[in-house]
This record gives sequence, structure tokens and C-alpha cells, in this order.
Amino acid sequence: MTERTVLHGIGVSAGTACGPVAVVTPAVGIDNHEPASVNPEADGQRIREVLGEVASSLRERAAHANSKASQEVLEATAALATDRGLIRGVDKELKKGSGPTKAVHDAVETYANKLRKLGGYMAERVTDLYDIRDRATARLRGLPEPGVPDLTAPSILVAHDLAPAETATLDPAMVLGIVTEAGGATSHTAILAAQLGIPAAVQVKGISDAIVDDPRIALDGSTGQIIVAPSDEDVAELDERSRRRAAALEGSAGAGATRDGHAVKLLANIGTAEDAVKAAGYDLEGSGLFRSEFLFLDRDSAPSVDEQTETYTKVLEAFGERRVVVRTLDAGADKPLSFADLGEEENPALGRRGLRLSQAREDLLADQLEALANAQRNVPDAELWVMAPMVATVEEAEWFAERARAAGLKQVGIMVETPAAAIRAGQVLDVVDFGSIGTNDLSQYTMAADRMQGELAELLSPWQPAVLSMIRETCRGGEATGKPIGVCGEAGGDPLMALVLVGLGVKSLSMAPGKVNAVRAALRLHDMDTCRKMADAALAARTAEDAREAVLGIADSVILDLL
Repeated sequence: MTERTVLHGIGVSAGTACGPVAVVTPAVGIDNHEPASVNPEADGQRIREVLGEVASSLRERAAHANSKASQEVLEATAALATDRGLIRGVDKELKKGSGPTKAVHDAVETYANKLRKLGGYMAERVTDLYDIRDRATARLRGLPEPGVPDLTAPSILVAHDLAPAETATLDPAMVLGIVTEAGGATSHTAILAAQLGIPAAVQVKGISDAIVDDPRIALDGSTGQIIVAPSDEDVAELDERSRRRAAALEGSAGAGATRDGHAVKLLANIGTAEDAVKAAGYDLEGSGLFRSEFLFLDRDSAPSVDEQTETYTKVLEAFGERRVVVRTLDAGADKPLSFADLGEEENPALGRRGLRLSQAREDLLADQLEALANAQRNVPDAELWVMAPMVATVEEAEWFAERARAAGLKQVGIMVETPAAAIRAGQVLDVVDFGSIGTNDLSQYTMAADRMQGELAELLSPWQPAVLSMIRETCRGGEATGKPIGVCGEAGGDPLMALVLVGLGVKSLSMAPGKVNAVRAALRLHDMDTCRKMADAALAARTAEDAREAVLGIADSVILDLL
């Protein structure tokens, strides 16, 4: 009989669940008894056919995906299955004498290491690549592909990791929750789970060993707590937690503001025109981050001015008179573009990405700014703000502002993602109209920790006092110049952290649309003076854990029901 066990991971999608376990079928691995390849050309052709079958299967799933975002993830993974770089790697391994499954395994591992070094969006695709490897290996061996079993009853999925191809097609009516041993807070699986409203926790070490005899498990997707074989009391507590959360959220509507009326705009992070239409239906005040790079990725050529104009116009139309903040192309070293390859770099995460790519390829930025200006003319009542990513110096800010204003754009800003921009915010912000803090990258660069490496999650916490100090310096620069500062990183969607950010001087918070209600409710529980006290307490703390505990000690106890 399975013993009651409490495990802890990282909560990535809020909500609670309790139900039977459904174990995701693991990968079969390479065939250790296969002979070495004696005909690399024939084996290579066979592997190409299998990879093509995998790609076709993923595209078929995409056609039945439950959202546009899910469809795009599946289509991108399908394209990766037939990537020429991967095929070349397979041919190379076959020529060395490897058997087919080992050739696929080693070629994928080589490619995965390259993506990890690139960081950012490309590092997120390692899980996609491993999914392709595992599906292809199973087909080569004539065995069942790994994946979610057919569910006969609503269940909680447990897996070492869950590929985006699986997450994207889950039925929320049958999947009560998701628990994985691997993964990270910004992985495709985490993001898709949140979009689907499925409670989820990642980095739950030991979950596979703890589940025997098909037990029930209880999951809190906010705290990351997992209870294997929960008692009746555990289940009752979980139900009560859900009831209290619903009560705390009741009446959360309207503009964001603290209890004493200090305005805080609550906005949505989006990546496509379809995202904009969906997010615009939520009770929020616009979009604080439109990731325009999704127009450029996985293409052989840059989108035309007309194509971009059409997309930006749709986004502005969706939000009407509400604010829309567009980030210009954030690609380059961490999100390579085949049509804008600047060559190999030793450390791509610190290379020519974001604005640095735009400076090397001014034509891409010029087209984008022209399209944004066209969209503004098409929707004259829209409140369009435009900002550049990865700005580090005053000269870079001036360079961007000059071109954006020459294109006819009125509200021009920068992303604050580097310690350099944060420390010198007073000077950098003086030449633009606003700043927006990307807490994910700011944490990464402040703490010298890859934000895609789940094992470093503790270092990457926005509760790290050093990161909070960077945010404080940015807000001081905003106050000195009279320029508003927003946050569009993951930290903005944490109800408790939102209070600290507002106390530090942040004027707007952008997040996944589904997180807005909880953040709005948290703000209305506290006045501005309390938020400032929380900020001071967090800054004075020795550790990230101490910072969070100090803030919890000041906050209204109802906040626990929103986390």
C-alpha cells in the first residue's frame, strides 16, 4: 500500500486537484542490441521517412489542437522534426557506424546541446527535440510511442517531463492536473498548462518513485505541493483552499488599484493576433507585452511590411482604446533567424540579440517601425506604445528612440533586462518615454544563472534581494525622469510579488490573462503605504526565502488564498 508522502516542486499553474494517477508512457530508449550501420545511405533514408511520419503526426495533432497557441507549438515542433541540421547530424552518426536508433539519439543530443547554449526561446525547444527523438526511436523499434495514455476517468498526469505535443492536445475535462519531475516555470508545458487552466507543478523530484499501486495524489499548482496517497483530511483541506480562493477572487473586476485608490494598470502578455483577440475578452486594461518575434521565427524570410501591418492592426483593433505595448524584434543569438544569421558566437546569450541585432540589420527594424506606424494610422484611437529589447546604454536608447520617432511613433520606450540599464536608469530613461522591466532576463543576468535551467530556479527567483535592488534602481530612475515603469516578466503575475513591485514604484503589471483577477484582488486588499513597507522589508532581507516570508508577515492573511 502506498504511504502518504508530501513532495514539493515549483507551482506553474494555479489551482488544486485530487484524483487518480495516470502515468505518461516513458520513452523506450535506444536499441542496445542493434548492429552498426553497414549501409548509411539506406539507414539515413529510413530515418528520414520516420522523421517525416513524426512530423505528419504532429501536424495532425495541430489540426485538432484546442487553441491557436497549442497549434503553433505543434507546428513548430513538426518543423523541427525535419530540420536539415538534425538530418545532417543523423547522417554523420550513421557514417561513424552507429545503428539507426543510436544515430538518432546522438544527433539529437548534439543538436540539443547547441540549443541549450543559445538560451532563451531556443533552449526552451530542447524538450520538443527530445519528444521528436523519442517518437522516432519508438517507430524505428516498432514499439508504442511515449505519451499520455487513453484516460477512462479524470486523472492527474505524472511524467518525467511532458512534451508540448502532449500538453497542447490535453482535454481539461479529463486532465485534473500535471506533475513532472523535470521542466521549468517558463517551459512550453508550463505555459500551455496555465492557458488551459490545468493545475501543474514541475521539478517534483521523487514523484515517480513515490507512486506505486496506482494511488490518488493531491496537487496544489500554486505552491507546488504534492501529496501522494492523501488522507481525507488532506482532501478536505484542499477543497477548503479552493473554496477560500474562489471567495477571495469574488468581485475582482475593473481597473487595477490599491485599496486607497493608487492606480496600477493590469495588462496581458500576448504573442499573436489570436492571443490579442482572446486576451481582449478578459477584464483587463490592455497588453503590456506583444512579443512581435513570433511573426519572424521559423521562417525562411522576414515578414513583409504589409504582413506585419495586418497583424499589428488586428492587435490594436482587438484592444480598441486600451494600451498595447509592442516589443520590437527580440531575436538574434537566443532566437536565431535563418534570414538574419550574424554568425556563430562563443556566448550567444550575451551576444547580438534584441536591439543589437536590429543595429546590425537596420532594414528589419525599419520595416517593423513602418508597419507599426501604418497600424497606428489604421486604428487612430489605439494607444500604441513601442519598446526595444536588450537595451544596455544611453546610446542604444537614443539610437532606437530616434528611429521610432522618425517613423511617427509617439510613445517610445525600452526594456530593462540588463543590470547596466537598471543601474543607469535615470540616464537611459531620460531619452525615452517609458521603461518596462523584463524580470526573467533581469534575474538571469543579475544572478548569472541560465533561466532555462530548472535546477537554478532558486537563484532565478524574483524574490532574490539583488534582483529587487535592480528593480528599485529602475523605479528610482523612472521617478527622477518622470517616466512610468512597468513589469512584463513572470513576476508581475504573482499576487504577493505584485504588491512588492507596486511598493517599489512600478506603475503597470503585465501577465498571462488568467492571472489578472488574483493580482487585482491582492492589490485591493492593501493600501500604498503597506505596499511600500513590503518593498522595504523584502529589500532588507538576507535571502529570497526571507524576503518572501517578511512580506507574508505584513500582508493581509487573505493573500494566502490567492497564491
